[in-house]
Amino acid sequence: MNEALVVLVRSLIAFTSLLVFTRILGKQQLSQLTFFDYVLGITIGSIAASVSTDLSSPAWPHWVGLVTWAAVVAIVQLCSIHWKTADRFLSGEPVVVIMKGKILEQNMKTVRYTISELLEHLRGKDVFDISQVEFAVLETNGTLSVLLKPEYQTPTLKDMNITPPKGGISTETIYSGLVIEENLKRAGVNQKWLMKQLKAQGITSPEEVFLATYNPQSGMLYVDKYQDK
Repeated sequence: MNEALVVLVRSLIAFTSLLVFTRILGKQQLSQLTFFDYVLGITIGSIAASVSTDLSSPAWPHWVGLVTWAAVVAIVQLCSIHWKTADRFLSGEPVVVIMKGKILEQNMKTVRYTISELLEHLRGKDVFDISQVEFAVLETNGTLSVLLKPEYQTPTLKDMNITPPKGGISTETIYSGLVIEENLKRAGVNQKWLMKQLKAQGITSPEEVFLATYNPQSGMLYVDKYQDK
């Protein structure tokens, strides 16, 4: 069989296998991955690449390895869910690196976390003065959670006794010139109301609209026309 055709078939097998396994194993954002999860992902991806391009050996041993690694990851996930000890062993635990404004050098040394990394992550949290920090915790995924001292925290609307405006989720009422009747009903309005709102903005037809969204809580209708000015 032609080598290109073999690579094509094996690549489709590897792609399908990875798609199935990732659906089974679930989803995580890259920023939420622990180092252990990251290494597992690279290993499984490397095996899948071998299934596709390693023509010096049959595909089935690589595929068996791929299935085995995916099964092991699934078992590890179940163990982490049901046993706290297993989760602590596999993922580690958050480490406090600043407590009550004091840097805990021994904790940083234990997890091999340098002062340069600490300062860099603080700047990433818009903290340029370490004296403003009450607590800082190094999470298992490598991110830094920061709690500022009370006097440096941003006041909330509740602190200032201000009633916030109504929020809510906007829904698409017009998409690419087409009115979405189902969303209008869900939002408690109709097409007659929509056309009245459009005419108030100088729009005679929904076909002029690229996107329109309506927020039932605030009563705001956002309209973006095709013709940009």
